[in-house]
Amino acid sequence: MALNDPMMQQVANRVMTSQGHKACRVIDFLVEALGSMPSAPLRRALILVDIDQHPNTTQTEIMKRLNLPKPLITREIDWLYNYGCIMRQECCDDARSKELLLCGYSKLSINKALAYCADNHENLKSLLSGFMSALNLEKSTLRDAKLVASLYERREALKKDILADLYDVPGATDHRAYNKLVQEGVIQNG
Repeated sequence: MALNDPMMQQVANRVMTSQGHKACRVIDFLVEALGSMPSAPLRRALILVDIDQHPNTTQTEIMKRLNLPKPLITREIDWLYNYGCIMRQECCDDARSKELLLCGYSKLSINKALAYCADNHENLKSLLSGFMSALNLEKSTLRDAKLVASLYERREALKKDILADLYDVPGATDHRAYNKLVQEGVIQNG
């Protein structure tokens, strides 16, 4: 089998990658799934993974499963729909409800992320929840999680080396994110 064989690639992902590197790869795929936006909140990624786990779900069902307030779910679902991450379709049981499912690039990227999580949605959701808990910020982003995962992978590194692992965005954005994590005491600037 060649390394570009999907099954062989999954095996390589699981066996030859450290925990920190796996987390970085998962975050990269989640950024892709959310329209290549590293500033996307972790909870938006969590909602997207939940929709993939439960195709044809409704906002109400997501709200109950994730224990999130209705205004937040509504805002995030609207964002996901507007950016082409999900589709809405009429609900068979209730004409007032819409069923949700992943589509296009979001579905492909979530599948890649799942390959690093034993193809288990609960593992992926647990990783996201762990980052949300560890970061303990009002609105933790995928960029914040990547900063922490990258630093975890290296144990310690210069700021410039950590920032080099991030995304192709204006440098000031990455510096602000790094400085916020230092200010909040999530990471130490050494």
